[in-house]
Amino acid sequence: MRGAQIALGAALALSLGGPAFGWGSSGHRMIGVAAMEALPQALPAFLRTEAAATAVGELSREPDRSRGAGKMHDADRDPGHFVDGDDAGEVAGVVPLNQLPVTREDYETALRAAGTTSWKQGYLPYSIIGDWQQLVKDFAYWRVDEAGARLSPDAGHRAWLAADGARREQQILIDIGLLSHFVGDGSMPLHTSVHYNGWGPFPNPDNYTQDRVHVPWEGAYVRRVVTMPALRAAMTPFHDCPCPIAQRVGDYLAEDNHAVTPFYRLQKAGAFKPGVARGVAFTVGRVAAGASELRDEIILAWRASADAKVGYEPEVSVPDAESGKVDPYGSLYGAD
Repeated sequence: MRGAQIALGAALALSLGGPAFGWGSSGHRMIGVAAMEALPQALPAFLRTEAAATAVGELSREPDRSRGAGKMHDADRDPGHFVDGDDAGEVAGVVPLNQLPVTREDYETALRAAGTTSWKQGYLPYSIIGDWQQLVKDFAYWRVDEAGARLSPDAGHRAWLAADGARREQQILIDIGLLSHFVGDGSMPLHTSVHYNGWGPFPNPDNYTQDRVHVPWEGAYVRRVVTMPALRAAMTPFHDCPCPIAQRVGDYLAEDNHAVTPFYRLQKAGAFKPGVARGVAFTVGRVAAGASELRDEIILAWRASADAKVGYEPEVSVPDAESGKVDPYGSLYGAD
C-alpha cells in the first residue's frame, strides 16, 4: 500500500507540471553514501568515516531541497540539473556532449548562435565541472592547513591553522554533497536528453511512450528496487581517463545519453513493472554509475590538489607547505 501511495503521489506531481528532479531522495542519498564508502585509504581519514558518508548522503539532496526559494534563485539554478542532448549526443545540434567548450561562457555563446540558451538547454556539465574544481581547491586548503598545523614554528599559527583545517573539513563535506548531486543527475538518462519526460515531439517510429515517466521512475521505483548491497556490487572499478575534467564529464554525460533509448525500450516492454528483473538491473546500473563516477572524481580531486596553490599575497603551494618551506599562516589568515 505504501509503494502504491508513493507512486500515485509521484504521478500526481507530474500531472501538475512540477519540476523533475534527477533521482529522488533515495537515489541521491545512496549515490553519496556508496561513493564515500568506496574511497581508498590514500584519502584523508575524516572522509572515510560512517559519519562523513551519512553527511554526504544527506547533503547530496540539498540542490533539490533548495528549490522554491524564489523566482530568481530557481530560474538561474534549475537548468544546472540537466542538459538536453539529442539523439546524436549534441546540445541544440551544435555542442557535442563529449566535446564541451572549456567555459560556460563559450557554451552559452555557441548556443545563442544556434538560437537558444543554456537556460533552455541546461548546463549540467558546468555544474559538475565547477563543483569538482571547487573540491580541488578545498582539498588544497586542507593539505596546507594540516601541514601548517604540524610544522609552523609559531604556536599561535599552529592553533589557528588546526582550527581552519577543522572548518575546511566541514566545507569539504558540503561541497562533496553538491558535487554528488550533480554527478548523480548526470547518471539519470532523462537528465541528459531531449526525451526527458516521455519521447516528446520528435520522430518516434518505435512508438515510445509519451507518458510523463520521469518522476515515477527516478523516485518511487528507485526507492522500491535499489538496495545498497546491489548498488555496491554494481559499482565499477576506479577509472582515470587521464584527461581534463571537461573531457571526463562530457564523456560521462554522453555515455548516460546513450542509455536513453534503452530506457524507453525497457519501459515499452513493461520492464519497470513490479517483479521484472531487467528493469531493476538497468536502474541499479544507472545509480551505480553515478556512485562510481562520484568516487572517481573525489579521488581525482584529491590527487589534483597535491600541486595546487592557495591563499593570497603571496600564494602558497601545497608542496611548499607540506615540506615546511613556508609557514602558510599569513597567506591563509590574510594580511589585510
